[in-house]
Amino acid sequence: MYHAGLVLEGGGMKGVYTAGVLDFFLDKGISFQSCYGVSAGACALCSFLSGQRGRAYHVTVDYLEDKNYCGIYSLLKTGDLFGADMCYHRIPDELYPYDYRTFNKYQGTFYSVVTNIETGKPEYIPIKDMKRDIDAVRASASLPLVSRNVRWKDGLYLDGGISDAIPVKRSVKDGNRKNVVVMTKEAGYRRQPSSMLPVFKLRYKKYPKVYELMKNRHNSYNKTLDFIAKQVDAGNIFLIQPKIKSDVGRIEKNKGKLKALYEEGYQDAFDCYKDLITFLGKEQV
Repeated sequence: MYHAGLVLEGGGMKGVYTAGVLDFFLDKGISFQSCYGVSAGACALCSFLSGQRGRAYHVTVDYLEDKNYCGIYSLLKTGDLFGADMCYHRIPDELYPYDYRTFNKYQGTFYSVVTNIETGKPEYIPIKDMKRDIDAVRASASLPLVSRNVRWKDGLYLDGGISDAIPVKRSVKDGNRKNVVVMTKEAGYRRQPSSMLPVFKLRYKKYPKVYELMKNRHNSYNKTLDFIAKQVDAGNIFLIQPKIKSDVGRIEKNKGKLKALYEEGYQDAFDCYKDLITFLGKEQV
C-alpha cells in the first residue's frame, strides 16, 4: 500500500474510464492509504477496494436494458434516474454480490465526497462499513435535478461534484504529499458556465446554496484544474485522464462505446505504469 492519495473525479457513465484504470491497478497490486471518490468515482472505488476486478465495469453496462436501473421509468417511478434500490441493494446483494469481507480488510480510508445542500459545503464521509454507509456513496452519486435528496444522519446531500469535483486539495490537507488523480474529462478541458441555472434556481428554491454552487461551479472547477497543473509540474500529482474527448455521454447506453472507454482507461494506466511507480517511489507503508 502506498502512503499517497487516490482522487477520482465523477462523470456519470464516463466513469468506466476510471474503472479501467482501477482494474489495471488491481492487476498490479497497487493500493493507496487514502482514497477520495466523487459520484461515479466513489462507486468505482467500492469495487476497487473490495478487490473485485471487472465489477465496476459490469455494474455499469450489464443492466442497461433493465428499466429499474437507469432511465425515465426509474425517474418517474422513484425520483431517481439511477434506481437507488437497484443500484445500491439488488445489485450488490443479489445480482452481482459485493465482497464485503474483503472491503472490511482494507487498512486505509475511503472518503465518499458529498455536497450538503443546506450548507453548500462539501463533506468527506469515511466509508467504514459498506452496508451501513452505502447511502453516503449513493449521496455522492446523486446527480442534481434527476435524483432525490439523500438524507444521511443530520443532513441532506447530493452529488459531491457540485461542491468539490476533484478533491485533491482535501487530500493534501489530510497529509498526502503525493496524489494520483484520475479524471474523466479530457486533457485541455475547461468547464463552461451552466446553461441550466434558471432550472436549478427553481428546483432547489428551498436550498439556495445549490444554485450558488452551480452558478460558480465553472470557476471553482477551473481553479482546481490550475492547481492540479501546477502540482503536476512540481512533482506532487500524477494525473491520468483521457487524451481526447470521448463521445460517451453522462447517461450513455451504447455498450460498445462504454467498453471502448473502459479499455482506454486500462491502456492509459498501462502506458504510464513505469512513470507512476517512479512517482510513488518509496511511499509504501
